[in-house]
Amino acid sequence: MADAAKTLVGPVAALWRYPVKSMMGEELSGSDITEHGLVGDRAYALIDTSSGKVASAKAPRKWGKLFEFRAAYEGAPRAGAKLPPVRITFPDGTTATSEEPIIERRLSGVFGRDVKLASEPPSEAKYESVPIGSTPADPDGPTVDYPSNGFFDLGAIHLLTTASIERLRELYPQGRFEVRRFRPNIVVQTPEDERGFVENDWPGKTLAIGDKVCIRVMSPTIRCVMTTLAQGELPADAGILRTAAQHNQANVGIYALVVQGGTVRLGDEVRVL
Repeated sequence: MADAAKTLVGPVAALWRYPVKSMMGEELSGSDITEHGLVGDRAYALIDTSSGKVASAKAPRKWGKLFEFRAAYEGAPRAGAKLPPVRITFPDGTTATSEEPIIERRLSGVFGRDVKLASEPPSEAKYESVPIGSTPADPDGPTVDYPSNGFFDLGAIHLLTTASIERLRELYPQGRFEVRRFRPNIVVQTPEDERGFVENDWPGKTLAIGDKVCIRVMSPTIRCVMTTLAQGELPADAGILRTAAQHNQANVGIYALVVQGGTVRLGDEVRVL
């Protein structure tokens, strides 16, 4: 028992799914997880029909309005079953579902360019971004093309600990370091006396979540301009990214691959194997 206790990180404190890439998502009490991550996560994205690129708020000048949308499923997605329709809430508060023929015309009208709502990524998918990890990051600056892992940036799971958030708050008390800025799938509640970027030690290791799920940590999550953008009542703040860059090479959280799927719920214990 003593050895097992040493591996304990803490319980799952929050779960998030983002049905449409770069739109606001939905907070969950539980979710099935497969090799593709939380079922239904990043299942859709907007595609710029003129370039074939995946739309991402990492290029704020073109796609920053994605943060003004919210996407949520009309039912609970289940592993092995067809996904239910996604309901998209527009910036003006009106809604439309992914199954409505008018949805793409309405989306194109907001962005001023033709887009399609896709459930399959284009071959050799790419997205535009202000250079990732650069600070200061100019939201209106030139962009670079990056390869996209389907509709994911890299790993199918993005995990973050409360220890990292608390450390950032200590370093930059004026900033509003809230989970929403970092868009994780899983937030782990570390002990109150745990301080620092604890995830930095995890690349190459395996984490067990609950009784069944195991994920393999790929790399730290290097942050981009998205963390500095306004989200609802959260103000734009370049200091968010600057603090992460100055104190942790712009890394906050980790990316992981799913080794064994299952169901994850709030309160499930997370351990380093």
